[in-house]
Amino acid sequence: MKMRTNNQQGRTITVGITVYLIIKIILNGILGGMNAGELILALIFGVAMFSGYRFINYVVAAYLAIVALVHLPDNISNIGSNWIYLLEGIADIGFAAVLCFVAPVKEHFTNEWQDLFGRK
Repeated sequence: MKMRTNNQQGRTITVGITVYLIIKIILNGILGGMNAGELILALIFGVAMFSGYRFINYVVAAYLAIVALVHLPDNISNIGSNWIYLLEGIADIGFAAVLCFVAPVKEHFTNEWQDLFGRK
């Protein structure tokens, strides 16, 4: 298997996004009960993003955007008690945009899937 890091800065940013995901899950656990499934998903996303395989960034970005948009109406309607979740949603959308549009991050996600399976 041949794996390369095509952009060190992009990989560093994706590690930062992974740290954000883990902190987000821990904070949500403190505020409303720990969800082990979400923590496992964050770790899986982190490993997948670290690999740099094509399109992983779009999968994680879609997940972040969908979660933020699903919770947006409730967070806005109860802004007095849910302001921290509204900020979390804004951060989710921001990180989704980073995964899709920031050049060093996009360059990090250029490893080919056939390399994973040993085909050339």
